[in-house]
Amino acid sequence: MERPAPPWTNELPEGAFVTGEPTYPTGKYFNRFKKDEAFGLKYYYFDPTEHGYPKRDDYPLLIFLHGTSNALEGELCINYSGSEMYASDDYQNDLGGAYILMPMANEYRDENGRVQGAWEEEYVEPVTALIDDFVEKHMDGCKAKILLGNSSGGRFTFTISKHHPEKFDIILPVGSCEIPPDEVLDDYDKNGVTLFLAICKHDEFTPFNEVIAPRLERIKNMKRSFIFTPDWTYNGDKGVASINFGIEMGQHCLMNEIQMNVKFDDGTPMDESLPNGVTGWIANELKR
Repeated sequence: MERPAPPWTNELPEGAFVTGEPTYPTGKYFNRFKKDEAFGLKYYYFDPTEHGYPKRDDYPLLIFLHGTSNALEGELCINYSGSEMYASDDYQNDLGGAYILMPMANEYRDENGRVQGAWEEEYVEPVTALIDDFVEKHMDGCKAKILLGNSSGGRFTFTISKHHPEKFDIILPVGSCEIPPDEVLDDYDKNGVTLFLAICKHDEFTPFNEVIAPRLERIKNMKRSFIFTPDWTYNGDKGVASINFGIEMGQHCLMNEIQMNVKFDDGTPMDESLPNGVTGWIANELKR
């Protein structure tokens, strides 16, 4: 069955082409993740000291928050959240080793087939407690906590850090449908939080010009911020990304590009603003 054409096809630059699948592998690194639970939530995690890195007390912790319905996919959620490739040797080398934590929301489908139990305000305290428990249980110390989220998980990075800005060093929301008000951004500045905002200008779920663009100048004026708003979301084969599960969402899934480390399969950068990828940007930020 032929895929419907994406609604933004007529806006593509000359010579561009559309592809329907990410080129990074799915499942290649699942065996590097272990599973545990705390505070009523299950989670997957990666421990670099089990993959060639020495015991130390200064590793960063990457915390990935998945999008709506992804927890229903079980182990696949590791990939869908964007966290899988960050357990690869290349990404770990860039970071000098990093722990990865992926909490899972208690999602379920109701009698009408709608997803319930996705990330909302009631998860703030359980997830915060889970993160603290993970550091105490699995790590010897933590240099920095980096919160990454995809779609509704991107929105939840704002929600949880709004309540606890003192607990996070970097937040990296991807494809969030909202940006918090100025007073929250002020709190980030007071607590030394760096905001890396990532959303595609053609995101199908968030009207970029109406919702995102008016807030960019304020974010630029933060003490520590980085804005990544590419015109298009790409796959590794240099095709513009299309994903259709009954609704087109290829441009919304910028996390796929983040999981590619913003590099094409041939190693060239997808965007000149991130010549060394997200891992390179994080490594530089951690030196501050």
